Amino acid sequence: MAALAPLPPLPPQFKSIQHHLRTAQEHDKRDPVVAYYCRLYAMQTGMKIDSKTPECRKFLSKLMDQLEALKKQLGDNEAITQEIVGSAHLENYALKMFLYADNEDRAGRFHKNMIKSFYTASLLIDVITVFGELTDENVKHRKYARWKATYIHNCLKNGETPQAGPVGIEEDNDVEETEDGGATPLPTQPPPPSSSTYDPGSMPAGSFTGIQIPPGAHAPANTPAEVPPSAGVTSNTIQPTPQTIPAIDPALFSTVSQADIRLTPEDFARAQKYCKYAGSALQYEDVSTAVQNLQKALKLLTTGRE
Repeated sequence: MAALAPLPPLPPQFKSIQHHLRTAQEHDKRDPVVAYYCRLYAMQTGMKIDSKTPECRKFLSKLMDQLEALKKQLGDNEAITQEIVGSAHLENYALKMFLYADNEDRAGRFHKNMIKSFYTASLLIDVITVFGELTDENVKHRKYARWKATYIHNCLKNGETPQAGPVGIEEDNDVEETEDGGATPLPTQPPPPSSSTYDPGSMPAGSFTGIQIPPGAHAPANTPAEVPPSAGVTSNTIQPTPQTIPAIDPALFSTVSQADIRLTPEDFARAQKYCKYAGSALQYEDVSTAVQNLQKALKLLTTGRE
């Protein structure tokens, strides 16, 4: 992909989108689709913050040039031309990054990559808002990921051992970004478990708008496999977790759509969405998720029911 023209210095008013723009730069070669939507989110957010101040207008104009250049380069990519495919692509990517960090956390493997993955997942969930409002599950995943990144970052910084796995998180414990990509300091010890204790592993299988979350899912293909060495943290090489392929209902192979079944436009839209999710999952070699979504699409089309 051709290099993009550099942006002018970030105006102070746009501090809240600096990490989204940094994430875009990091994904220019890894995943241009993710990079495109990160910039689109930054553009939309920046327009709401300040589109009149000369320095802000100049910055937004250059950012628009980058978006147009990217759109031209990715003109034949369905994730750019079709909103439903783009949404599935971004959600799948954010989910994989979240699950990678969550699995590392539950295993007690605390390192910079997992902290960055938690935090980047939260930023990408921000970006999903370019397609509309977030689901309640998305909001909870974002808050938990950002809180976890802060908590583990502060523990390692202070030479303390973080508590692995889900911990209590107070509903008013909002986290704000800082210059180093971390977050504002929070108590290094998690609050005691309460009714608000959040366990991402207990979320229903369809948490991310119908995407089935396979147990033990691993990170996206471009998540760093080697943990960079850091003081006081043991480096580990992350091994992909073997996938469990779901059993396929034999009845689906012989099912023929009944003559009296009338599918509505909404049914066709849902079936199309399941197929798009399956295609997006295959980009990450996630066979389990692909099979599950294809089965749901086939059942809907042949029975009229989900």
